[in-house]
Amino acid sequence: MATLSEPRYGYALLESLSSAGFSVDGNTLYPLLRRLEKQGLLESEWNTDEPRPRKFYRVSALGTAILNDLIDEWRTLNTSIESLSRGGTE
Repeated sequence: MATLSEPRYGYALLESLSSAGFSVDGNTLYPLLRRLEKQGLLESEWNTDEPRPRKFYRVSALGTAILNDLIDEWRTLNTSIESLSRGGTE
């Protein structure tokens, strides 16, 4: 969801993930996008201005709130793991 702060279509998202080192198959990504949209975490709209219509996705307000919560939880967990790796003295 973090890569969808601006509208993107599925294939562009696949390329972005791939260039960041995440190998994701389209057969995995597209159902996930639909599921996140159904849960209200993503919004979508069709762009028919080009010869080939494309569905663009972006993070919804609810998705942004949940993403921020998950990032906070990740940072807390990461801090704890780093502390443990240093002997747990901090």
